[in-house]
Amino acid sequence: MAKLETGKAPSVRVSRKRSNESLAGWLFALPWIIGLLLFFAYPLISSIYYSFTDYSILQSGKFIGLANYRELFQDELFWISIYNTIYFAVLFVPLSIIFGVALAMVLNMRVRGMAVYRTIFFLPTLVPHVALAILWIWLLNPQFGLVNAVLDWFGIQGPPWLGSTFWSKPALILMSLWGIGQAVIIYLAGLSDISQEYYEAAEVDGASFLQKTFYITLPLLTPVIFFNLVMGFIGAFQQFTLPYTMTQGSGSPADSLTFYVMYLYDNAFSYFRMGYASAMAWILFVIIMALTAIVFWSSKRWVHYQGD
Repeated sequence: MAKLETGKAPSVRVSRKRSNESLAGWLFALPWIIGLLLFFAYPLISSIYYSFTDYSILQSGKFIGLANYRELFQDELFWISIYNTIYFAVLFVPLSIIFGVALAMVLNMRVRGMAVYRTIFFLPTLVPHVALAILWIWLLNPQFGLVNAVLDWFGIQGPPWLGSTFWSKPALILMSLWGIGQAVIIYLAGLSDISQEYYEAAEVDGASFLQKTFYITLPLLTPVIFFNLVMGFIGAFQQFTLPYTMTQGSGSPADSLTFYVMYLYDNAFSYFRMGYASAMAWILFVIIMALTAIVFWSSKRWVHYQGD
């Protein structure tokens, strides 16, 4: 009996020690858990309920069912904002990937002073979006802007850019492409992860630069491209600061720069239609989730990992 009791004592001490460690872990994580529940879970659940009410900041909401969603689908400006957002996402995301990968490959060359060049291309990402918008408003000015001045030097008459319903969104895409330095850094990390043995074997076989690019670099860079594709679409559908600053929230000219999140913001904080804005937020959530699911589903066919 004595031997049995002494045999149980170590296991009891171990279980108590693990229990104390678990309790200490929960205590250390408790502030974060409280913050998560208070500032994320509660607003998330509340917004679901408010989307079925006519709640505003000024008065308590009354349950109205699907009235907000029915009104949204009959709202002309709602569809205009969706069109503008999809237009921006469909053009900006592929262009950001093409220019980002190309620029990363150039910055990956072994040239003296390359660290300086990488820093220069990364600097635009450090500029606040408000300052960036003000800078580009001056650059794209149709009368004395630097962009049209350069085009005039080549004998090309520059468009009105932000004053035209046709050129306003391409102008915004141009501004956004100027700040893809963060994605370029991620592409550079992906390029450095590709083993040089693949290139050495390709050189032995007499492969050209283009063959190495399309058969080695791009296939092995697809995991990074996949990541930037997902994050790019999420960011594009949440475009807000640049168009809001340039148009001072008006979305002019003729609502061509009224993006989805801008219209959501106006409904929530200008018109105080919190229930309506909550319904818009959940529609945006469904769109982004569906698009992300499609990208994840298609990734099995075109994303390749080293060693597979």
